[in-house]
Amino acid sequence: MLRLLCVTAHPDDEAGGFGGTLATYSERKVETYVICLTPGQAARNRGGTRSDAELSAVRREEFARSCKLLMITRGEVLDYADAALDRADFHGVCGALVERIREFRPQVVLTLGTEGAVTAHPDHTMAALFATAAYHWAGRTNRFTEQLERGLKPHRAQKLYYSSALATVPELPQPVSLAPVTTVIDIGGHLETKVRAFAAHTSQNPLLPRFEGTMRKRGNFEYFHLAATTTPRMAETTVETDLFAGVVED
Repeated sequence: MLRLLCVTAHPDDEAGGFGGTLATYSERKVETYVICLTPGQAARNRGGTRSDAELSAVRREEFARSCKLLMITRGEVLDYADAALDRADFHGVCGALVERIREFRPQVVLTLGTEGAVTAHPDHTMAALFATAAYHWAGRTNRFTEQLERGLKPHRAQKLYYSSALATVPELPQPVSLAPVTTVIDIGGHLETKVRAFAAHTSQNPLLPRFEGTMRKRGNFEYFHLAATTTPRMAETTVETDLFAGVVED
């Protein structure tokens, strides 16, 4: 069974950054698991909610609806504080991700870019850093040994990808340096699925017109950077078109 794990920061990241790819691989019968680190309680758009707790509950429901549209096998929202991932306990967050990697045993891990994606959001950067450390540490016998004592086994995912793009957001006050694109995924008919999944986050609907317009200009493609692999290699001279290229099924 092929398995794909995606680590994000906020509800709606799964649709905005990875929606077409997740739906495409789900349709191919790849088992997909999305871990969202925060319930997004610090969002500017609050959908009429009156407290952080109420917004968190609403956004968890929206995330579940989006995951259903994207045919995601398993979606989980953790309880770390939105807009504060840079102050979270690094070791603790990594431990939570390592545990899930060891349980799910993905061949491929996706996460946001270390620059913070095209919006340069600090939470996106931290999600990338947590996921990167967890990707490497999950396979080591000297990391989080208490998990191994409970019966989990080390697991080395074969490939780690960061989301990327071929253009930045010019309105940002500070420039963003994106990771070079190594992999282009043709999401085919799932552009509409991606837009519907983002629209399922109704509390964030003020963002929908701009998001939809940007996605339609980009077309039927999502872009990634191959950040790590268990098989040492020279940099590819051709662009990958499949996240599972070279993966050995286990």
